[in-house]
Amino acid sequence: MAIQTASSKTITSPLEQTNKKRNNYLKGSIVGPVIAFLVFMGLWQLIPTILQIQPFLLPKPTDVLTAAITDWHLLWPAIRITIFESVIGFLLSAVIGIAVSVLLASSRILEISLYPYAVILQTIPVVAIAPIVVIWFGSGFNSIVMIAFLIGFFPVVSNTLMGLHSVDKNMSDLFTLYNASKWQTMWKLRIPAALPYIVSGLKVSCTLAIVGAITGEYIAGIGGGKGGLGYAITVAAVQLKTPYLFACAISGAIFGIGFYLLVSWVSRLLLRSWHESAIKSER
Repeated sequence: MAIQTASSKTITSPLEQTNKKRNNYLKGSIVGPVIAFLVFMGLWQLIPTILQIQPFLLPKPTDVLTAAITDWHLLWPAIRITIFESVIGFLLSAVIGIAVSVLLASSRILEISLYPYAVILQTIPVVAIAPIVVIWFGSGFNSIVMIAFLIGFFPVVSNTLMGLHSVDKNMSDLFTLYNASKWQTMWKLRIPAALPYIVSGLKVSCTLAIVGAITGEYIAGIGGGKGGLGYAITVAAVQLKTPYLFACAISGAIFGIGFYLLVSWVSRLLLRSWHESAIKSER
């Protein structure tokens, strides 16, 4: 509510100031990326035309759109398969990663003994792990989900462990004062306090799971597997169908952005109204 004083100055209420700041932030966060996207698409459309670059080297956005529409009967099943494999791999990495983190945080000996191996697993490139997984589990669904799980596992473990070890010391002393057991402290103090860290790990993991699934499909496609965006990219590259290859890659990127926004929205619902980090982000 705005109040007009005798000196003709307008006093704005805190609620209106908050809403105004939020609207300005939303406008800035939307307008800037949209303008950058339009400029990028315009340059992409003009450069191949001006330099007379052949479509099999650098297709124009219109060529990519045409290929996506023409081969939609092939593109959509590939997208659907990749979505399913990525989601399953992400869910496995989330559930198992959080469970392993709780187990490691509850025992210092276990953490010292096992956590270095999780770090070592993360340092190995996925393109080196993928062929081994395909050999062990075949070129089908199981191997691709396993690759998506492996690449998304470490961010969940790393962030969750950091959160579990970042509990306020005064709160921990209070639980000790009331003779709370180790698991009571874990479930009622450490896990709730670690939720923002867990959410951060899940945001990273959900995008990495897509990378893992597409990489697994690509490796499995070389080994005889069929299906998914990775396999579609392999076929398009062999046949020099560059516009369709771009369409597959852009479809994967769009799915990745959508999946990330979905995980962010769900995490906001989990943290809303009670956790300090969510309250601050909404102000």
